[in-house]
Parts: sequence; structure tokens; C-alpha cells
Amino acid sequence: MHQALLQTDLPLPLTARGKVRDILAVSDRELLFVATDRISAFDHVLGSGIPDKGKVLTQLSLFWFEHLKEIVSNHLITADAAAYPFPLPEYATQLQGRSMLVKRAEMFPVECVVRGYISGSGWKDYQNTGMICGIPLPKGLRESDRLPEPIFTPAAKNNVGHDENISFEDVIRVVGRETATRLRDLTLAIYAKASAHAESKGLILADTKFEFGVIDGAITLADEVLTPDSSRYWPADLYSPGGAQPSFDKQYVRDYLESIHWNKQAPAPALPEEVIVNTRAKYLEAYQRITGHPLEV
Repeated sequence: MHQALLQTDLPLPLTARGKVRDILAVSDRELLFVATDRISAFDHVLGSGIPDKGKVLTQLSLFWFEHLKEIVSNHLITADAAAYPFPLPEYATQLQGRSMLVKRAEMFPVECVVRGYISGSGWKDYQNTGMICGIPLPKGLRESDRLPEPIFTPAAKNNVGHDENISFEDVIRVVGRETATRLRDLTLAIYAKASAHAESKGLILADTKFEFGVIDGAITLADEVLTPDSSRYWPADLYSPGGAQPSFDKQYVRDYLESIHWNKQAPAPALPEEVIVNTRAKYLEAYQRITGHPLEV
């Protein structure tokens, strides 16, 4: 098993360092996205990384960009580290498999979330209000039930803490009705195609979120796409509504952190070797099930 890459060390200006991704400025029109092996839970980056996790996230995004290209364009230029501008090819061993050279986009300040099943913060909203993001839902739904139809449940991007669920009317106020409608329709169309593919692989895509921006006047899909970090994937053969489902996301790590009664304050704990190994296996299995072949790591 490789050592986890927790931070990049590259001769480029750092534009942003997220919980997982380092984003570096290549030019006024290009950025380099590097997915590290950092893992976060409860809004904290943990003291341990998950080896090869960044490669899983990047390679899955590349798979989905290709699968969805007839629905929406994306920001990818190339993921071949040898073809990156000077001096990046010198750092190919650090970058290959976990990075993408992308076009800069003017990003919308909205997370485009779609839910086909009721789980997570949507389940909490429903328990409190009978709605998710202002959308009324039938009474008597159980946790993890399939919704009558997929719903668009956007969130405002917050730099600190959790993204905040907002209504479609809120999105209209931020970006205008025409753009809001286009974002909603694209989100639902992508989800329909992606969930059909997932179903063909024995997986349920319960919910996911997308980020869009504008490049050369066109709405473009950006950032990570349909990874276990941005989506809930459940094994279809184990699906049993009425509670939480086994999944390929970070729930296994969250469950461990709950079991040790961490107070969810910094500093975040490191993970024991067993949790690291099992989490890595879950990410690699998600990749293999979605794409149909194992990840070369």
C-alpha cells in the first residue's frame, strides 16, 4: 500500500486548499486540481490520510466526465501529467493519476444537490418539517425510502461549516430564473443518466451534488463528479429502507469517530490502521463497481 499524499509541494501559486483538493494557478485560464489522500469528517480534516483515495476520486471524475459529455461540457483539459505545462512534468510521479489540468470557470455559489432517496440532512429536514428545501413530501416516509421522483435540493456554499440547504426560489434570487432553471434541469438529467448506470452495476445512487461554472459563456460541469465523497452509493442487494444503509462513502469513518466519542473539535484524531485499510478498500471497490475494472494504483 502506498503512503498517503497529504499535501502537494509544487512550484505554482496555491489558489485554494480544500479539505481534499489543492488547487493551483497554472495561468490566467488554467488551473491544476490535485486530489490528495486527505479525508474529512464532521468538517475536520483527520490526522490520517487514506492511501490512493485521491486517485480514486480523480479517476472516477474522469470516468463520469466522459460518460456525461453528451449532456453537459466539462472543464477538463487533460489528466496526462506528462502533457502539463512546464515545469509540472518534472512532478509527474506526484501528480499522475490524481490530478487534472482544467479550464478556469466562473463558479456559481450554489451546490446543485439531487436526491432520489431520503437520507442524511434531507432525512433530518423531513423529520422536522415534512419537506426538503421547501419541497413538500408524502407523509410516512422512512429513512432511505425512494422518493416518488428525484428532487433538486440546492445548498448555498459556505466557506466554513456545512453547506446550508436553500430553496429553488433562493437560487433564483442568486443567479436569476433562467440560469436557476438550467442548473436544476442539468442536475436532474445528469442524475437520471448516472443512476441508470449505477443501477446496471448493482448500485443505488441515493443522492449526489454537482458544481457548475461558466466557461466561454457556457454552463460547464466542474470539480469532482459522482465520487464517493460527493455521492451516496448503496449496494442494491443490501438495500433495506427504514434506517441507514451500508454505503461506499465516508460513513464507515464517521461511525468509527462516533464510537470513540470524539467531541468533533480540533485537533481531529488519527485513524487506526484497520480503519485506514478498510476505508481504502471501500473506495477501491466503489471505483471497480462503477467502472467495471480495478484501479491501477
